[in-house]
Amino acid sequence: MLIFPQIELHARMLLLRWHFCSFQAGKPKVAVPTTVHCDHLIQAKVSADEDLQNAINISNEVFNFLDSVSNKYGIGFWKPGAGIIHQVVLENYAFPGGMMIGTDSHTVNAGGLGMLAVGVGGADAVDVMAGMAWELKFPKLIGVKLTGQLSGWTSAKDVILKVAGVLTVKGGTGAIVEYFGEGAKNLSCTGKGTICNMGAEIGATTSTFGYDESMERYLRVTGRAEVADLANEIKGHLTGDDEVYANPEQYFDQVIEIDLSTLAPHVNGPFTPDLATPISEMRAKAEANDWPTKVEWGLIGSCTNSSYEDMSRAASIVEQAVVHGIKPKAEFGINPGSEQVRFTIERDGIIDTFEKMGTKVFTNACGPCIGQWARDGSDKQEKNTIVHSFNRNFAKRADGNPNTYAFVASPEMVAAIAISGDLGFNPITDTLTSEAGEQVKLAPPKGDELPDKGFDVEDPGYQEPAADGSGIRISVADDSKRLQLLSAFAPWDGRNITGAKLLIKAQGKCTTDHISMAGPWLRFRGHLDNISNNTLIGAVNAFNGETDKVKNQLDGSYGTVPDTQRAYKAAGVPTIVVGDQNYGEGSSREHAAMQPRHLGVRAVLVKSFARIHETNLKKQGMLGLTFANGSDYDKIKESDTFDFIDLKDFAPSKPLAIVAKHTDGSKDTILANHTYNAGQIEWFKAGSALNLIKKQNNG
Repeated sequence: MLIFPQIELHARMLLLRWHFCSFQAGKPKVAVPTTVHCDHLIQAKVSADEDLQNAINISNEVFNFLDSVSNKYGIGFWKPGAGIIHQVVLENYAFPGGMMIGTDSHTVNAGGLGMLAVGVGGADAVDVMAGMAWELKFPKLIGVKLTGQLSGWTSAKDVILKVAGVLTVKGGTGAIVEYFGEGAKNLSCTGKGTICNMGAEIGATTSTFGYDESMERYLRVTGRAEVADLANEIKGHLTGDDEVYANPEQYFDQVIEIDLSTLAPHVNGPFTPDLATPISEMRAKAEANDWPTKVEWGLIGSCTNSSYEDMSRAASIVEQAVVHGIKPKAEFGINPGSEQVRFTIERDGIIDTFEKMGTKVFTNACGPCIGQWARDGSDKQEKNTIVHSFNRNFAKRADGNPNTYAFVASPEMVAAIAISGDLGFNPITDTLTSEAGEQVKLAPPKGDELPDKGFDVEDPGYQEPAADGSGIRISVADDSKRLQLLSAFAPWDGRNITGAKLLIKAQGKCTTDHISMAGPWLRFRGHLDNISNNTLIGAVNAFNGETDKVKNQLDGSYGTVPDTQRAYKAAGVPTIVVGDQNYGEGSSREHAAMQPRHLGVRAVLVKSFARIHETNLKKQGMLGLTFANGSDYDKIKESDTFDFIDLKDFAPSKPLAIVAKHTDGSKDTILANHTYNAGQIEWFKAGSALNLIKKQNNG
């Protein structure tokens, strides 16, 4: 198994945890191949070089820490500017038939090369790095049969945008999605990666394709001919059996069929990636819903769409605008997926094409996709629209503005819409007006699946770890605002939790972005106490419809969620969080579990969980519970107090009973289900999975 911690999102905390674990257990090196990638702390603002240098200046302490820990424990290190982890992994590490976990939900991107790649929380990753087993509830299987062939303006991106519309953001939860059929074979390897990447947006455990010729081509052009040769020797074992694909209903729990020949280009959003709209219907839908149709920005990049093929197809649209003298109505920016992609598209004139239209070429990093975007005017919080090729479009995600309507589309569609400046623009039927007044209809995009002259790069940005790291010293300054050594969470005292107060009853969508925001908060991801100051500030309070404003039952006042929770913690009062459907969807960030745990929240009770977040809560020694009766959510009142009456008998498959005591003297007994097995209950008793590891290592 391979493991790829994603640096800016999780690995600061992960490596702090690993350092703690390895120190306690005496482990000099990681037990499996592991790499760390610096892609989340580079803010898109001016240009690639200037933004990269600015990030190094501001975050040097963090980068040096990650460099030294990686060097000490035998972990490969990809430096800032090397690229986005999932593009780098596809280019260098992914291979057909392999299994990999990574501390980011979009680890699933490697399914484009036939891997089973699963996103996990940092605690799971530490287990694997230490050589321990990794467990996962056996998934269901969803089969997506692809027929026909893409043409015109339709791209691989439209496949997953369509699937998201069918399955919704929770329809893939607890399932592996396998794409098959002649249509699948007709897709490029990086196109397959795009589809698998956004499988995270439907909640899928992972997505994958069977090995085929497009994967072989990609392996060979990325310098891995020997891997392609080995795969060819056993290719019959790297894809499904013929009888499975001939009779998919007999083998899959659910089957979806999509004809690529008739699939329309889609634009999904706003505020959720599963609100799917064919481009031909967008204008009417936008007008009916009062979505702003004037497009301010078009952005291409992210781990989803930053390959050579993506850039070349988008550039073919930009080139037409330049040739015909059409000035873009919206601003435009790109983030190449890796230094290898950037170097190659510069060599092949693609960057020059973009720059002729005034495009801002940002650093090879996540940038706006993860909220690292210094967008002018976003602080005014004006209602506006942007289009991008990213994977997520939650409120505030890209620029921090809750009134930014973000829509997801293919890179070529983003280019066309940005040039037109009109969300309802349909390049299949509509025309643009040149500076000379000429009506121009854009030709469908074209681009190379892979560069004709192969990939090229001078310095990919990789640093091999030291052969012997025993002499490398790891230190964190006591007064650091960016890094903080971890302390163990307190174990369970063996008693029922009583007198617990409601911190917040979250209404509607509550993603990991709502629980632990990115953007400017990313700089604190290595400092648990500081990052905890953003805990649940994006969640909507069901009792007032506002964010970051909850009742403090100690004095009746209203305050921010973090301040209120810190007051409860100081008073020794336990708390619970109540949530809606698919609580914790989105990123695999374990901070969304660690922060409430650090602040003293004892339980999270919801209608349903996203897979990774539920596991993260378990790993941190919290109670992740679901309403046995979803309507009981409505029984929770703002000033309720909760008593767990049978926690002392916590056991697998046995629901827990919770008494909700209301201020009028009435009570409701709520039955709460859980999915804890015997081992996971031991995590709870020990205070966290890491505490249990430490206890076991110490005998």
